[in-house]
Amino acid sequence: MSVSAPRLHAYALFAALLSAAGLPIYIHAPKFYVDEYAVSLGALGAVLFGLRLLDVVQDPLLGRLSERLRHHRGLAVALGAGVMALAMIGLFAVTPPVAPLIWFGMMLTLVFSGFSFLTICFYAQGVAKADSLPGQGHLMLARWRETGALLGVCVASVAPVVLGLAMGAPFAGFALGFAVLAIAAVWSMWPEWRDTGLPPSAGFGVVLSDPLARKLLLIALINAAPVAVSSTLFLFYVEIALDAPGWEGPLLLLFFLSAAGAAPFWGMLAEKFGGRPVLLSAMVLGILAFGGALFLGSGDAVLFAVVCVASGAVLGADLTLLPAMFAKRMADISPSAAEGFGLWSFVSKFTLALAAVALLPVLESAGLKTAGEQNPAGAVQLLIILYAGVPCALKLIAIALLSTTRGLEDA
Repeated sequence: MSVSAPRLHAYALFAALLSAAGLPIYIHAPKFYVDEYAVSLGALGAVLFGLRLLDVVQDPLLGRLSERLRHHRGLAVALGAGVMALAMIGLFAVTPPVAPLIWFGMMLTLVFSGFSFLTICFYAQGVAKADSLPGQGHLMLARWRETGALLGVCVASVAPVVLGLAMGAPFAGFALGFAVLAIAAVWSMWPEWRDTGLPPSAGFGVVLSDPLARKLLLIALINAAPVAVSSTLFLFYVEIALDAPGWEGPLLLLFFLSAAGAAPFWGMLAEKFGGRPVLLSAMVLGILAFGGALFLGSGDAVLFAVVCVASGAVLGADLTLLPAMFAKRMADISPSAAEGFGLWSFVSKFTLALAAVALLPVLESAGLKTAGEQNPAGAVQLLIILYAGVPCALKLIAIALLSTTRGLEDA
């Protein structure tokens, strides 16, 4: 059966939904539970890491489930989105009926399980659909998808701050707005799931036995770590290291708008010059741009805004080109792609949890407290090093791996 050309705007909207349930939750949820329910940073980090251990088993199985349901993905996706939306309301809009830490873990389990299943279905569908586009279809679809995702991150990252100007419970408003977005995204993508001309699964073995696919998964793991570290510590860096409470929303907006604006241009450059050289150039520029945050301190919010714009622009390349490379490789070796993106989903999220469990307890033991309290100078300096120095070091490792990877010219 032939595969119809994808409706690119629907992919952008659905990507916005997924991105709103990903990175922003790591930014907002720990801080929300610290401020509202006085849950310790160390405990929250442990819960987040435990959820990622669950993903070790869950994400590959969800990949298999997605493949089994490939002829009924519309209904499966609608149910998954419903679970995710209701759990988001429970996380932010419902007073915990049990201990806040337990409720935090329960709701995030549902949010992240829905997120994983929908992400796997979404990217696997894109692998099959991209071949119906003219030219380099995977890069074209990636431009729409990742631009939509970045715009979704923009809105989700600043929404609680903006809503706080108009309502007393901004996070509850955020959760309800997310539910509305879920309905719109599922409705928009509905025609895309109806095409059943998708190939059967090739299994995990084909993906894991392919040297290039394994290398791309490793690069994805290392390359996601800098974003995981910086996103985990962003609010603490702005409020404590820069002493700029109230700047969080505008700075996040600048960062992600810059990434969203640059993403299509990185895709076009990759189509012309090749994905690997363009991505390597962007990664080097990323170190130069983000490294400036190491030298900032109290009162430097305006200078950090410049860092946000510059580093956000190069992030657009990371988020667009690497998934497109992996999708192209899946089209070549495992066209159903569900299991492949089950593994991709795991490595992408694992870094966020690892950052939380590794960094938050370290800062807590160093004496770091919430904004407005007296924080030891050593703890603040450690925060700056972890926020800006560690991501740059990790990015160097990713650059080394990518530069020694062969075969991406055809991937």
